[in-house]
Amino acid sequence: MLANRRRDTTPELRVRRILHARGFRYRVDFAPVAKLRSRADIVFTRAKVAVFIDGCFWHMCPDHFIMPKSNRDYWEPKLARNVERDRLTDLRMADAGWKVMRYWEHESAVAVADDIAHRLQAD
Repeated sequence: MLANRRRDTTPELRVRRILHARGFRYRVDFAPVAKLRSRADIVFTRAKVAVFIDGCFWHMCPDHFIMPKSNRDYWEPKLARNVERDRLTDLRMADAGWKVMRYWEHESAVAVADDIAHRLQAD
């Protein structure tokens, strides 16, 4: 699992390039709420918006996730904890006044960037 990147994944880089080209500036791999262990992939500090681009395997995407057949006793609780931690992070960040946006890695980078831009300009 050492090869799994925490930041600068391909889906994340695609979205960041589009946002940067459109003139948006942001923080990368940043912890918006100091007391939380969670770090958002893209953070707009002034707007208080945290963007997470979740991997289909690690966060159990309803469209693409397939439970590993071997070592299920290890994987099931581990992945369930990831999803549970995501929900808890969303709640705690919302309580701290942050808007949380989550996307799947399989979503179109252009569509994700469009949605982020639309929500930032609406605020």
